[in-house]
Amino acid sequence: MASTYSPSLRIELIGAGDQAGTWNTTTNSNLGTLIESAIAGYVAVSVTSANQAFTALDGAADQARNAVIALTTTTVANFNVYAPPQEKTYIIYNTTAFTATIFNSTVIGNTTAAGAGIPVAALSKVVVFSDGTNFRSIDATSFSGVLPVANGGTGVATSTGTGNTVLSTSPTLTTPTMTAPVLGTPTSGTLDNCTSNTETFGTSNTQLATTAFVQAALQALHPVGSIYINATNATNPGTLLGFGTWTAFGAGRVPVGFDAGNVLFDTAEETGGSADATLPSHTHTATSVVTDPSHAHTFLGSVYIHPGSTGGGSAQAGTTLTTNTAVTGITVATTNSTEGASATNANYQPFITVYMWKRTV
Repeated sequence: MASTYSPSLRIELIGAGDQAGTWNTTTNSNLGTLIESAIAGYVAVSVTSANQAFTALDGAADQARNAVIALTTTTVANFNVYAPPQEKTYIIYNTTAFTATIFNSTVIGNTTAAGAGIPVAALSKVVVFSDGTNFRSIDATSFSGVLPVANGGTGVATSTGTGNTVLSTSPTLTTPTMTAPVLGTPTSGTLDNCTSNTETFGTSNTQLATTAFVQAALQALHPVGSIYINATNATNPGTLLGFGTWTAFGAGRVPVGFDAGNVLFDTAEETGGSADATLPSHTHTATSVVTDPSHAHTFLGSVYIHPGSTGGGSAQAGTTLTTNTAVTGITVATTNSTEGASATNANYQPFITVYMWKRTV
């Protein structure tokens, strides 16, 4: 008759007349390994996914048979573990920083919950038991006496209510009337071990501004394409501000405003102009024309006519003589000499040198 296995602990049940001469090996394994682990066994289980079943084997060592199971994880979130759908009591030690919830699976080895589970908080140790479908926990209400603070109690049997100790009988609380405190002049000091929520940039309230909030504000003020200017510090803004990729910008140039109506300035990052002005050599020529009008010369005097000439030797007085008229036509040409020489000369507007950077990422 073939061996069978018990439903809860999966202990091998030797069939009648089977394993003659070797039954002790199976029995020793049952008593010395399997039952012992169910009563006092401790196993560490590494959880590597959001849902993971304990190993459960017939007649061999596994995870699910142990009395104490310590959970570790490589996940970065809460996770679930699944025990076989059989009656069992466990001590679960959650060593992780996340909540672990233990369920019964519907079938050994799967990750479908058969019923209710028990959450085990981070770093907590909880006793749980199952009816094969639902898990339940043993909590402080199951005990009498003083429950230590480490286990969620007060650590005392009675209390006067002073200090931080919880009263043995819960009082009726009323809403207090709050008045604004009178604050004195603050003194310097160190604020340690305090946390603050990181609000969305643009939030306006009295909360502390976290580093992330300040970084978000700075990045909102310096989006991609922004120009950063520093008069004396040549350090890249990515180092100074702690974000973004920045490249040196506009070396030897001054910025000018965008002008859609001017082809020189109608495209972002368009460049133009020259730092130099060229003065070529040149001449100036002028022609002057002077006109001399025609004129005659007139004079009055006496003329003696020699005897023997026609008309005799008589003399005539008061005779007027006129010379011929003449035009000189004088032209005067004036030419200026060549001035200046071809050369390149600096032509700058008043300026001041600064470091400029453009954010590209």
